[in-house]
Amino acid sequence: MNQTSITEIVLRGFGNLDYFKFFFICMCLLMYMVTVMGNLIIILSVSTSYRLRSPMFFFLGHLSFSDMLVTSTVVPVMVNVTLADGGSLFLTGCITQFFFFGSLAITQCLLLTAMSYDRYLAICNPLYYSVIMDYKLCIYLVVGCWSLGFVLTLIPIFLIKTLWFCGPNVIDHFFCDLGPLLELSCSDVSIVKYEVLSLSGLLTIIPFLFIVVTYVYIFVTIMKITCITGRQKTFSTCSSHLTVVCAYYGTLFAIYVVPRRGYSTTVNKVLSLMYTVITPLFNPIIYGLRNQEIKMAMQNYLCAQNMWWK
Repeated sequence: MNQTSITEIVLRGFGNLDYFKFFFICMCLLMYMVTVMGNLIIILSVSTSYRLRSPMFFFLGHLSFSDMLVTSTVVPVMVNVTLADGGSLFLTGCITQFFFFGSLAITQCLLLTAMSYDRYLAICNPLYYSVIMDYKLCIYLVVGCWSLGFVLTLIPIFLIKTLWFCGPNVIDHFFCDLGPLLELSCSDVSIVKYEVLSLSGLLTIIPFLFIVVTYVYIFVTIMKITCITGRQKTFSTCSSHLTVVCAYYGTLFAIYVVPRRGYSTTVNKVLSLMYTVITPLFNPIIYGLRNQEIKMAMQNYLCAQNMWWK
């Protein structure tokens, strides 16, 4: 039975910005708009360009969509809380925000893993690539990534709903993350923490190790290529994905894996800000600047839109 006694959660946000508040909000809104527009252009380019009809760009489109959802889950609430020097959410709304945030985080880990498997097959087993990585497998992988992300996050949600929240109801953060939310519970949260630790290890550490192993094989294969131009061309096909993986897992591990003892709340907020606002911005920037096919497709799409409006 749900014994919740508090109905609202107060988010403090960034309470010490003073004269920098307006600048901070403007920068967050600017990055949010660039993130949404950049990822939206990638999605539209991938879905309309015949040049990008490959598994790698199919996964990229879904990764861009998840980036849009992650930043849209956090940034509007953060801006509202910062603008008002604090704000409140219903407890159910706070839990719902964590549900979408956690689901999308797992989905992104799995999508990056699927993309690394695609690059491994393309570079290490090119003769069997088109046979193995067909359209049906791509659909299965994408559906599996999204389904596992949302279904498995329901497990901690059900456990959280059984906790007793008796107060205080203040979270010194700008969104409802799991750790600050559990600190408000008067119940024993050890089962929730153990379950979340098990799931996070299963769905983040294992995919990361899988990505590392695939790239070891990829680098070994690339080093066997005698032609320097061939090496560079082959590596360029996976360099964008590798850069995104480093940016994504770097911030993820800094927030949830590295021990936080001695960290101030400000440092925790800055690290979370990197993951929820800055990292989603990397996807369109990295792929837009480093991948020539994406560049050409984006330019063709924008030119086609300009001609249509004229």
